[in-house]
Amino acid sequence: MFSELSKIIEQLERDKSIDKVIILSAIEAAMISAAKKSIKYNAEIEAKFNEQLGEVEVFEFKEVVETVVSKDTQLTIEEAKAMDADAQVGDSIGIKIDTQKFGRISAQAAKQVILQKINDAEKEIVYKEFKTKKGEVVYGVVRRFEGRTIILDLGKTEGVLPPSEQLPKENFRVGDKVRVFVQEIRMTNKGPKIILSRTNDEFLVKLFTTEVPEISEGIVEIKAVAREPGNKAKIAVSSKDKNIDAVGACVGMRGARVQNIVQELSGEKIDIIAWTPDHAKYIVAALAPAKISEVSVDEEEQYIEVIVPDDQLSLAIGRKGVNVKLAAQLTGWKIDIKSETNLKEIKEKANEAFAGFSAINTKTAELLYGYGIKSIQELADAPLDALKKVPGFDEKNAQQLKDLATEHLKRRIADEQTPEKSADKAPDKAADTTPDQVASKPADKSAAAH
Repeated sequence: MFSELSKIIEQLERDKSIDKVIILSAIEAAMISAAKKSIKYNAEIEAKFNEQLGEVEVFEFKEVVETVVSKDTQLTIEEAKAMDADAQVGDSIGIKIDTQKFGRISAQAAKQVILQKINDAEKEIVYKEFKTKKGEVVYGVVRRFEGRTIILDLGKTEGVLPPSEQLPKENFRVGDKVRVFVQEIRMTNKGPKIILSRTNDEFLVKLFTTEVPEISEGIVEIKAVAREPGNKAKIAVSSKDKNIDAVGACVGMRGARVQNIVQELSGEKIDIIAWTPDHAKYIVAALAPAKISEVSVDEEEQYIEVIVPDDQLSLAIGRKGVNVKLAAQLTGWKIDIKSETNLKEIKEKANEAFAGFSAINTKTAELLYGYGIKSIQELADAPLDALKKVPGFDEKNAQQLKDLATEHLKRRIADEQTPEKSADKAPDKAADTTPDQVASKPADKSAAAH
């Protein structure tokens, strides 16, 4: 069974890439298992590979005693000295077992142990190898389908491409070669489980890194990515070399580089945006291809109000809101888009709604109206949590404004009940105070779009 064992070990080491120590350990464990099944009683067994003989030697150890109680596990001192002249009572003497006497069942058990040990070693090797590939892009060949899940052959093992990690409307057939992102790898009872993805944002980053030398060389940096897989993506880039245009490098000659990536992603549209620390310019660029008329920025709240011509509104928002959603994800800012007509209507309605309430300025009135607070009464009744959602408001100034609104309404009611005094009514308490002192300057900075 174990003839030419050394050659078998070398072949296993070469073909399976399994360390010789692991193979020998498996064989030795198998021989111990076979010996125990063959001997039938509880014996102390050891196995050791003899390099010179090219075989595994198996020894049964017996205790040296003066009076033998169990012949299975004990030896007399005379028997022991016949094997080892230096033997003493209390020693343990190893007696070599003839492995040829192992029965068929014992040999089969040994074989199973070897196969199991080698299988476990293979799994561990694959796990360690792919653990280093986590976050990388690899190629796989479609082997089979399990429902909507695709099983890919990755060479030494298989990977799983779940439905949630597949691009919409993408169809593969058995034998297709597919580029995938190694998203996760974990060890299970059945071996390493490798989860693959084509929807992960990092997959897009890796594709650009592969396709654009300036990125792989560190000259061009990818600053942010936002993606709706299979539909549209936005990627912000900047250059560390003022002589290299980051966007141009990613687009490539006649758009070749980006088109290769679009093709890989089954037609997913990709907007490449020049990153800039100027938030207004960055967000305007992120909303491309829409043209922007004006923006109002609240740096503290990371909120921006964007005004666009009427014919650019649908373009800025995008189909099903995708364009503005991706722009918000890319920049990390909350973006509120209004058309010029819409803004004009809001201004008129807001001025009408808060007419006579001098505690707030026109801009704050428009902001409150845009957040659903459409009268002085609604302002007085608004929960603090609702007001705090309005850019520029915190708990303190929100409460202050609510109190002023309540006082204003009380005075108005009092004036209505005593019309003869209406001509001499006192102004709001905040009338001599700048509105921004109450409203903490919510979104009051404007910049022309570039």
